Amino acid sequence: MSGSVRVGLIGLGWWGGVLTEACTRAEVEVVTAWSPSAGSRQAYSERFGVATSDGYDHVLADDRVDAVLLATPHSTHALQIGQAAAAGKHVFVEKPLTLRFADGRRAVEAARAADIILQVGHWRRRPPALRRLKALVDSGELGIVHYAEANLSYPKGLTPRTGWRADRAESPAGGMTGLGVHMADILFSLLGPAARLTAVSKRIAAVGPLDDVTSALIEYESGPVATLTTSMVVADVARTAVHGTRATAWTERDGAVLCLQHVGEQQPVVIEYPSAQADPVVEQLEEFAGCIRSGREPEVTGDVALESVAVLEAITESAERGGWIDMNEVRRR
Repeated sequence: MSGSVRVGLIGLGWWGGVLTEACTRAEVEVVTAWSPSAGSRQAYSERFGVATSDGYDHVLADDRVDAVLLATPHSTHALQIGQAAAAGKHVFVEKPLTLRFADGRRAVEAARAADIILQVGHWRRRPPALRRLKALVDSGELGIVHYAEANLSYPKGLTPRTGWRADRAESPAGGMTGLGVHMADILFSLLGPAARLTAVSKRIAAVGPLDDVTSALIEYESGPVATLTTSMVVADVARTAVHGTRATAWTERDGAVLCLQHVGEQQPVVIEYPSAQADPVVEQLEEFAGCIRSGREPEVTGDVALESVAVLEAITESAERGGWIDMNEVRRR
């Protein structure tokens, strides 16, 4: 395959627009789009000049379409991936892959059986400071990794959204589904699989229907422990920190800044990365197109994304009934 990869966009809300704009900067062409809402279809077509389809089945039957981009409610992902696989269409799906591990595993198996590319949109592991943080962990420069912290929060919950994103069934454990799952993926990339966890999720400000703060304590199979927290009613935070016996390193501002402080030093070295560096949302779509052309696997395959789904499901379960959750029990479901 040469030239632009042609895609059908499914889900025409806010993030569908972000993906469409990113496609214009990658070698990806949106040739058709669909949403159940006629109003959304009309507004999207007027904004982007893309003709919309009459249904998801029409998109899958369109010979122009090489792949689908799914920016749809979380609970629909497994079914939509299975339908795309049956039609021989590659899939880029927004995180989380699914809300339940068992559903995600079925989607991954369907994609594998159809020999299609399945990529999941965990773009927050891509900014330069996060890449450098992983290199520091992998090289051993931080020493024995002792514990880690991940916090992704923003105040948008102070003016609650409407629609499916405000549905507790679509966003269990509050911001953990839309925000914290990114950090679960980052922690997996840094520390490997989780062994067990315990969590709390609650409404404190109580300005919307979702829990506004969620926090988990996670023990990893490789040894370290980590805290994973998200809130939807506090000032913006996008921070990942790893503490080792030789040094501590952490990122700020969504991966635009890296701080490194060795044991015995009173102040960290601060490295700021130019804002002009590649957009990670565009970068992941470029990777998706390249994988379709070459047949290679993307960085965040369905199998990789299943680990953050397992953490999300365990956090939801622990927050509901209390206590520690064995991650292997979740993975066996």
